Amino acid sequence: MNRVKIETLDEKVIELEGGILTDLSNELRGNLLKIGDEGYDEARKVWNGLIDKKPALIVRALGPADVISAVNFIREHQLKSSIRAGGHNVSGAAIAEQGLVIDVSRMRSVHVNPEEKTAVVESGALLGDLDHETAPFDLAAPVGVVSQTGVAGLTLHGGVGWLTRKHGLSIDNLKSIEVVTPKGELVRASADNHPDLFWALRGGGGNFGVITAFEFNLHTVKSPVSVIITVYSLDKADSVMTFVRKYMSSAPEELMLIASYGRVPAMPGIAEEDQGRPALILFGCYSGPKEQAEEITSPLQSIVEPIADLSYPAAWKEMQQLLDEDYPDGKLYYWKSIYLDRINDEVLDVLEKHTRSQPSPDTTTDIWFLGGSMGRIPAEATAFFNRQHSYMVGIEANWEDTDDTEANISWARALHSDLEKLPGGGRYLNFPGDLDKRELVLRAAYGDNLERLKKIKAKYDPDNIMPGLLNIS
Repeated sequence: MNRVKIETLDEKVIELEGGILTDLSNELRGNLLKIGDEGYDEARKVWNGLIDKKPALIVRALGPADVISAVNFIREHQLKSSIRAGGHNVSGAAIAEQGLVIDVSRMRSVHVNPEEKTAVVESGALLGDLDHETAPFDLAAPVGVVSQTGVAGLTLHGGVGWLTRKHGLSIDNLKSIEVVTPKGELVRASADNHPDLFWALRGGGGNFGVITAFEFNLHTVKSPVSVIITVYSLDKADSVMTFVRKYMSSAPEELMLIASYGRVPAMPGIAEEDQGRPALILFGCYSGPKEQAEEITSPLQSIVEPIADLSYPAAWKEMQQLLDEDYPDGKLYYWKSIYLDRINDEVLDVLEKHTRSQPSPDTTTDIWFLGGSMGRIPAEATAFFNRQHSYMVGIEANWEDTDDTEANISWARALHSDLEKLPGGGRYLNFPGDLDKRELVLRAAYGDNLERLKKIKAKYDPDNIMPGLLNIS
């Protein structure tokens, strides 16, 4: 194998001889890729078309032994590195420019134990892989809302989805995590084994090693569930949100809701003259008793006269795929987030103003109604800190043309800046925004948990071999 120039942890460029690379390649059941190799361009791509990075080396792992070899190689040569799992990556942190990428995307097995109501999920699996295996048993893990999302990236920074109010975040449903530490040791972290590491991994991201598998506790979710898709004119958004805010304060926890500010989509059931108009769309899922479904969901479908009501009953697996078409591979994405303590007139004015000025019709600003099980867990119970807020706002700038990049990013930053002036705060690291403001984002995400995270980082990774999304050190 030819020699390769690669960046080190201290930002120097060194040259690795071909014999060293051949030795690494021979240790792998998977394969080692460099620029020009077949499969390299596929392996370096992530879902966000805004990201175009070229790592020096990619280890395409097929199991924990390959991951151990890669981690040992990184440590031995002090290499800049990153971890690519599902590849549904907004920030681009999964790909280390001129570094070494540990790619676990081909490790996708899911094993369900229906009697124990658990699932062991390899770290390269997508949400759709997990849903496919649990659905025949009327079981589900509380994960995200787009089936092409990677389980690992979503889970390590919290994991919000259609079951959050009833069963908590994805991390709240973990029984154990299998991880290769920066020392090259494969350990199983749980409440009884490496409990400090288990605490840190539940929200602390990839700063502590390379995950090879998750063990989830599953919950009974019987199909059909009730899907809410009700489209309202933006002119009526204040009335709709006033009702929704009050309704959700006492709604059963089986009801999860996202209020999405954006444009009326072009889809069957919506008149052509309405398509593209500024709108507020309620997306919801009710997973409780079927005999109560209509009573619970119907008030949200006719708050005022809607442009369209496309609500319907669906299988859980179909519910999990509801939003997939809105987030295709290769589109350009820039996402930010902030938690809010309340939705008042000032918040609604800010949202309406920026919705009317958004440069892309594909952009949305989504209010996630939280609380329930997620909020009953103390902030110090896991590394994930922002549990006390009632609402999370996800600012999703989505567009097609690279010429429009500056306008869309500027728009998202301006909206975020206006929301920062209102009661609330914090960041959800699956919608991270600007990673260059490292200390600010760390504090916003981890709050009082940050110092404990740093101590655990120093214990397991004193040389900072695994920098993760925000380089906790």
